[in-house]
Amino acid sequence: MDRELYGREAVLHDGGLVARLSGLTRHGAARVAYEHGDDPPVTVFTGGRGMGKTALLKEVRNRYKGYTPLALLDCAHIEPPAEHGPGWSEVTGALTELAVQLSPKVLAAKPVQFPRLSLGLVAVASLGWSQEDDERARTDLQQLGPLLATVDATKGAAGNWVSKVLSKLAATFAESAAPLAGLLAEATVETVLEEVFGRFQRSSENWYGSYRNAGGRGKTGLRQLAIDFEQGGRRRGEAEDFLVGALTEDLIHAYTGLRRGTRIGRPILLLDNAHERLGRQLVEPILRARAGGRRDRVVVLAASRVREHEGLRHATRTRLPETAHRAPCPRGTSVGSGILAVELTPLSPAQTRSAFDHHDPAGRTPAELSRAVHRLTGGRPLGVALLGRAAGEAPAELRAGLTPGGLLDLTVELREDAPPMPVAPTLLAELLPVRRPGPYAVLAATHDEESARILAHARLQGESLDGDVALRVRDQLRSEDWPEGPRHFVADPLLRSLLLHRLRFEDDDHPRYAAWRAVHETLHRHYGPAPGPYRLHHDLALGRTEEAVTHLRVTFPEQDVLGWLGRLRFVAAAPYPRERNHPGPDPRRAIALGQEPVGDPAFSGLDADATELHLSVRRLLHAVWLLTDPLALPDDDVADRLAHELRRLSGRHLTGSGSLWDAATHWPRDIRAWRELSLPPGREDGV
Repeated sequence: MDRELYGREAVLHDGGLVARLSGLTRHGAARVAYEHGDDPPVTVFTGGRGMGKTALLKEVRNRYKGYTPLALLDCAHIEPPAEHGPGWSEVTGALTELAVQLSPKVLAAKPVQFPRLSLGLVAVASLGWSQEDDERARTDLQQLGPLLATVDATKGAAGNWVSKVLSKLAATFAESAAPLAGLLAEATVETVLEEVFGRFQRSSENWYGSYRNAGGRGKTGLRQLAIDFEQGGRRRGEAEDFLVGALTEDLIHAYTGLRRGTRIGRPILLLDNAHERLGRQLVEPILRARAGGRRDRVVVLAASRVREHEGLRHATRTRLPETAHRAPCPRGTSVGSGILAVELTPLSPAQTRSAFDHHDPAGRTPAELSRAVHRLTGGRPLGVALLGRAAGEAPAELRAGLTPGGLLDLTVELREDAPPMPVAPTLLAELLPVRRPGPYAVLAATHDEESARILAHARLQGESLDGDVALRVRDQLRSEDWPEGPRHFVADPLLRSLLLHRLRFEDDDHPRYAAWRAVHETLHRHYGPAPGPYRLHHDLALGRTEEAVTHLRVTFPEQDVLGWLGRLRFVAAAPYPRERNHPGPDPRRAIALGQEPVGDPAFSGLDADATELHLSVRRLLHAVWLLTDPLALPDDDVADRLAHELRRLSGRHLTGSGSLWDAATHWPRDIRAWRELSLPPGREDGV
């Protein structure tokens, strides 16, 4: 069954990008005109973790498998065989896996055979064999069985050829006092040609005559290939590049050989995590060959977590929606101009709503929940999908009061044969798959590199013996292509919220929350003793609002009203020290609406006018704190009260009434439009 597309139709629908590159609609239902003729670009989908790159490649596989030769490879996870010789590398392992996946019979076409690739990998497999250890050779040869079965399923799988190869090797050892890698490779190739290859495939060795120093002689080329592979370094790289060419050459012959016309569409290579070194080792030889005029016609779809990857610097860049009907990729003089880099865009609010409707068709959760989740996740598909599922599976008694923060507290059933998983840790592990997320959770409370280093020195000294923990965390976040921002060390709202959730609840020590308190108290002391915005920010994170209200009241008459509004906005951006699965309305709501009795010691000694100002600022602070909290839902009553308090304050200020009045007009609009509070109020970019 097809997955919900959620905005990926530009790639997957019947006239979408994959159809125009492969020449086939999904499920091979009809032919489609090729957009790029016989020179399709390597298409790289870019986006951070959770943006749906892997899901997109898997959906292409699900829709096209069985209709055209297809293979999906994760370049970050190539598992070596339990026992392998020096002839195995990530590239040779990847090529073997790709060939085996590409070979099965598809609709109206015979299986693809890989004789050229088989011969090349047979040649390099002979490295490290010796007369004293024929078991090593036997193991390596048996591991080649699935690949040779693509040439002849009966002979390749039977394994009778292995004993004959070993006999040939024994004779080779006896005839040479100092056998070289090339001699063993030649002996192995000769036996495989005789025992496994039929008369139609035996000419495949001639293709290696174009290898360096081969002089048109195939066996010489294979021998030199093995020697180069054994040398390592640049020579091994050249050999591996040639083996990549062998894979594509075999695919070319499957489409242009004696059975020309029996195949429709084009073969598809799907490479996940192609920003890894292996991804470049597989893609760059194809690009170089195409730049030189070779037309292999293979559709390569790759995924890269790093948008500004070095390998993409000459790519044609576009965004996902723009590829729905056309995806131009003009080829220039550089090799990299053969890449089309497609940036995966976040889901829209409407697509997020659709995802929630899929899991909660009866609409039993709050109407604004999906939009609030969109604000929290930024439309990141992984976050939307998991939180939407959590909303659909929430206990009946919790549904009506669900907030984004409440969704993080739930569990969700991801598999029928496994127990439900906690939402926040599961999502965090997907977005930040590090061995120890604890240091990241601690540093998520900081604002910049300086405060992160100070906090790390105070609380994370045991985490690293050979470097600055904060800088290590910073570099890891950069390597994962997470955004950076001026006000938070961890800038992404979703990642920061998940890390702060871990900091507060991981130790399960309600009501002490020792780790949370220790981190914010450390930062509070760092920014003291004057009541500046950073210190007050951490006061709120600790549940203390008195000093912040007093400071904002005392500084209110000053001329710099925009500065006062900026401090209010910054202080109120503090994470709320909430309780897990807290029933009922948010406690900040009653204070913002003036419904909670006031027993504040800060009132002592204030006259009536100062007391009225103090209460107004108190209501305003709690309103901003609640309305800008990414883990809370919007509240129209509180937004109206926010506007009311700002207008009242506008009437009290002698010089800055205009800015306060503008804030009363624009800040509620910003909140209802799910934007950050603009400063100056009404500024379109919301800074």
